[in-house]
Amino acid sequence: MTMADDTEDVELDFAADEQERAQRSAVIRHPLATFFHLFFRVVAIVSYLLCDWISKNFASCFVLIITLLSFDFWSVKNVTGRLLVGLRWWNQIDEDGKSLWVFEAKKTSRGNNIGTEAEARIFWLGLIICPLIWTFFFFTSLFSLKFKWLALVIASISLQVANLYGYLRCKAGGQEGQPPDTRCFTGQQFLQRPDIIFGIL
Repeated sequence: MTMADDTEDVELDFAADEQERAQRSAVIRHPLATFFHLFFRVVAIVSYLLCDWISKNFASCFVLIITLLSFDFWSVKNVTGRLLVGLRWWNQIDEDGKSLWVFEAKKTSRGNNIGTEAEARIFWLGLIICPLIWTFFFFTSLFSLKFKWLALVIASISLQVANLYGYLRCKAGGQEGQPPDTRCFTGQQFLQRPDIIFGIL
Protein backbone atom coordinates (compact mmCIF):
# COMPACT_ATOMS: atom_id res chain seq x y z
CA MET A 1 0.00 0.00 0.00
CA THR A 2 1.66 3.21 -1.15
CA MET A 3 0.55 6.73 -0.38
CA ALA A 4 0.46 9.25 -3.17
CA ASP A 5 2.24 12.51 -2.57
CA ASP A 6 -0.50 15.13 -2.85
CA THR A 7 1.61 18.05 -1.75
CA GLU A 8 1.57 21.17 -3.81
CA ASP A 9 3.36 24.46 -3.53
CA VAL A 10 1.38 26.99 -1.54
CA GLU A 11 2.43 30.59 -1.47
CA LEU A 12 2.30 32.01 2.04
CA ASP A 13 1.89 35.74 2.39
CA PHE A 14 3.48 36.50 5.75
CA ALA A 15 3.82 40.21 4.99
CA ALA A 16 0.06 40.62 4.64
CA ASP A 17 -0.51 38.73 7.90
CA GLU A 18 2.00 40.95 9.72
CA GLN A 19 0.44 44.07 8.23
CA GLU A 20 -3.05 42.96 9.27
CA ARG A 21 -1.85 42.11 12.79
CA ALA A 22 -0.14 45.51 13.12
CA GLN A 23 -3.28 47.26 11.91
CA ARG A 24 -5.47 45.30 14.35
CA SER A 25 -3.26 46.13 17.32
CA ALA A 26 -2.60 49.80 16.63
CA VAL A 27 -5.86 51.40 15.57
CA ILE A 28 -9.24 51.93 17.18
CA ARG A 29 -11.60 51.28 14.29
CA HIS A 30 -14.86 52.03 16.12
CA PRO A 31 -14.21 55.08 18.33
CA LEU A 32 -17.89 55.86 18.91
CA ALA A 33 -18.73 52.28 19.92
CA THR A 34 -15.65 52.17 22.17
CA PHE A 35 -16.67 55.45 23.80
CA PHE A 36 -20.24 54.33 24.50
CA HIS A 37 -19.07 50.93 25.73
CA LEU A 38 -17.50 52.72 28.70
CA PHE A 39 -19.54 55.94 28.89
CA PHE A 40 -22.84 54.68 30.35
CA ARG A 41 -21.26 52.36 32.89
CA VAL A 42 -18.67 54.89 34.09
CA VAL A 43 -21.29 57.65 34.39
CA ALA A 44 -23.54 55.24 36.35
CA ILE A 45 -20.71 54.48 38.79
CA VAL A 46 -19.82 58.18 39.20
CA SER A 47 -23.52 59.00 39.67
CA TYR A 48 -23.80 56.34 42.36
CA LEU A 49 -20.80 57.80 44.21
CA LEU A 50 -21.98 61.42 43.97
CA CYS A 51 -25.76 61.03 44.13
CA ASP A 52 -25.98 61.07 47.91
CA TRP A 53 -24.04 64.35 48.06
CA ILE A 54 -25.60 66.12 45.09
CA SER A 55 -29.23 65.11 45.50
CA LYS A 56 -30.99 63.88 48.61
CA ASN A 57 -33.81 62.46 46.47
CA PHE A 58 -33.19 58.71 46.30
CA ALA A 59 -35.89 58.12 43.66
CA SER A 60 -34.25 60.44 41.12
CA CYS A 61 -30.84 58.83 41.75
CA PHE A 62 -32.36 55.36 41.36
CA VAL A 63 -34.05 56.26 38.07
CA LEU A 64 -30.92 57.98 36.71
CA ILE A 65 -28.59 55.07 37.50
CA ILE A 66 -30.97 52.35 36.28
CA THR A 67 -31.59 54.33 33.08
CA LEU A 68 -27.84 54.69 32.47
CA LEU A 69 -27.26 50.98 33.10
CA SER A 70 -30.20 50.05 30.86
CA PHE A 71 -28.67 52.12 28.04
CA ASP A 72 -25.36 50.41 28.80
CA PHE A 73 -26.97 46.95 28.72
CA TRP A 74 -28.63 47.65 25.38
CA SER A 75 -25.58 49.23 23.73
CA VAL A 76 -23.18 46.51 24.91
CA LYS A 77 -25.53 43.67 24.00
CA ASN A 78 -26.64 44.98 20.61
CA VAL A 79 -23.81 47.19 19.33
CA THR A 80 -20.41 47.12 21.01
CA GLY A 81 -20.16 43.35 21.45
CA ARG A 82 -20.78 42.83 17.75
CA LEU A 83 -18.48 45.61 16.56
CA LEU A 84 -15.59 45.37 19.02
CA VAL A 85 -15.21 41.60 19.49
CA GLY A 86 -17.56 39.97 16.96
CA LEU A 87 -19.77 38.33 19.59
CA ARG A 88 -23.53 38.47 20.08
CA TRP A 89 -26.22 36.73 22.07
CA TRP A 90 -29.98 36.86 22.20
CA ASN A 91 -33.12 34.99 23.13
CA GLN A 92 -35.68 33.70 20.67
CA ILE A 93 -38.96 31.83 21.01
CA ASP A 94 -39.52 28.90 18.65
CA GLU A 95 -42.85 27.70 17.22
CA ASP A 96 -43.47 25.47 20.25
CA GLY A 97 -43.10 28.42 22.62
CA LYS A 98 -39.72 27.30 23.94
CA SER A 99 -37.24 29.96 24.91
CA LEU A 100 -33.87 29.42 23.18
CA TRP A 101 -30.70 31.30 24.04
CA VAL A 102 -28.35 31.80 21.09
CA PHE A 103 -24.65 32.64 21.57
CA GLU A 104 -22.56 33.42 18.48
CA ALA A 105 -18.94 34.23 17.77
CA LYS A 106 -17.96 35.69 14.40
CA LYS A 107 -14.96 33.98 12.84
CA THR A 108 -12.03 36.29 12.34
CA SER A 109 -10.96 36.60 8.75
CA ARG A 110 -9.31 39.18 6.60
CA GLY A 111 -11.60 42.02 5.67
CA ASN A 112 -14.27 41.53 8.33
CA ASN A 113 -15.26 44.43 10.52
CA ILE A 114 -14.32 43.07 13.95
CA GLY A 115 -12.55 45.54 16.21
CA THR A 116 -8.86 45.77 16.93
CA GLU A 117 -6.94 44.20 19.80
CA ALA A 118 -7.05 47.50 21.69
CA GLU A 119 -10.83 47.61 21.29
CA ALA A 120 -11.14 44.00 22.45
CA ARG A 121 -9.08 44.80 25.56
CA ILE A 122 -11.25 47.82 26.33
CA PHE A 123 -14.39 45.72 25.79
CA TRP A 124 -13.36 42.90 28.12
CA LEU A 125 -11.83 45.12 30.80
CA GLY A 126 -15.01 47.22 30.94
CA LEU A 127 -17.17 44.12 30.96
CA ILE A 128 -15.23 42.47 33.81
CA ILE A 129 -14.14 45.39 36.02
CA CYS A 130 -17.50 47.18 36.31
CA PRO A 131 -19.38 44.21 37.86
CA LEU A 132 -16.50 43.90 40.35
CA ILE A 133 -16.95 47.56 41.28
CA TRP A 134 -20.71 47.04 41.74
CA THR A 135 -19.96 43.99 43.90
CA PHE A 136 -17.76 46.19 46.09
CA PHE A 137 -20.68 48.67 46.33
CA PHE A 138 -22.92 45.76 47.34
CA PHE A 139 -20.77 44.96 50.37
CA THR A 140 -20.34 48.60 51.36
CA SER A 141 -24.13 49.13 51.21
CA LEU A 142 -24.74 45.92 53.12
CA PHE A 143 -22.27 46.65 55.92
CA SER A 144 -23.34 50.29 56.23
CA LEU A 145 -27.00 49.13 56.38
CA LYS A 146 -28.13 51.30 53.46
CA PHE A 147 -30.83 48.90 52.31
CA LYS A 148 -32.49 51.20 49.78
CA TRP A 149 -29.12 51.60 48.04
CA LEU A 150 -28.66 47.85 48.28
CA ALA A 151 -31.70 47.33 46.03
CA LEU A 152 -30.16 49.67 43.45
CA VAL A 153 -26.81 47.88 43.60
CA ILE A 154 -28.44 44.46 43.17
CA ALA A 155 -30.29 45.70 40.07
CA SER A 156 -27.01 47.15 38.75
CA ILE A 157 -25.12 43.91 39.34
CA SER A 158 -27.88 41.96 37.54
CA LEU A 159 -27.63 44.09 34.40
CA GLN A 160 -23.83 44.00 34.35
CA VAL A 161 -23.48 40.28 35.07
CA ALA A 162 -26.10 39.33 32.46
CA ASN A 163 -23.97 40.85 29.70
CA LEU A 164 -20.77 39.39 31.14
CA TYR A 165 -22.30 35.92 31.30
CA GLY A 166 -23.68 36.16 27.76
CA TYR A 167 -20.36 37.23 26.27
CA LEU A 168 -18.36 34.64 28.20
CA ARG A 169 -20.72 32.00 26.77
CA CYS A 170 -20.12 33.42 23.28
CA LYS A 171 -16.36 33.45 23.82
CA ALA A 172 -16.28 29.89 25.16
CA GLY A 173 -18.45 28.56 22.35
CA GLY A 174 -16.66 30.47 19.64
CA GLN A 175 -13.24 29.18 20.69
CA GLU A 176 -14.23 25.55 20.67
CA GLY A 177 -15.56 25.71 17.13
CA GLN A 178 -18.95 24.23 17.98
CA PRO A 179 -22.27 26.01 17.69
CA PRO A 180 -22.52 27.53 21.17
CA ASP A 181 -26.31 27.36 21.33
CA THR A 182 -26.27 23.55 21.00
CA ARG A 183 -23.64 22.91 23.67
CA CYS A 184 -24.31 22.14 27.30
CA PHE A 185 -22.45 24.75 29.27
CA THR A 186 -21.59 24.67 32.97
CA GLY A 187 -19.48 26.77 35.28
CA GLN A 188 -16.90 23.98 35.42
CA GLN A 189 -15.85 24.83 31.87
CA PHE A 190 -14.58 28.19 33.11
CA LEU A 191 -12.41 26.39 35.66
CA GLN A 192 -11.16 23.91 33.05
CA ARG A 193 -10.39 26.66 30.53
CA PRO A 194 -8.91 29.73 32.25
CA ASP A 195 -7.93 31.12 28.83
CA ILE A 196 -11.58 32.08 28.33
CA ILE A 197 -11.18 34.88 30.86
CA PHE A 198 -7.42 35.42 31.08
CA GLY A 199 -6.79 34.99 27.34
CA ILE A 200 -8.87 38.07 26.59
CA LEU A 201 -6.90 40.39 28.82
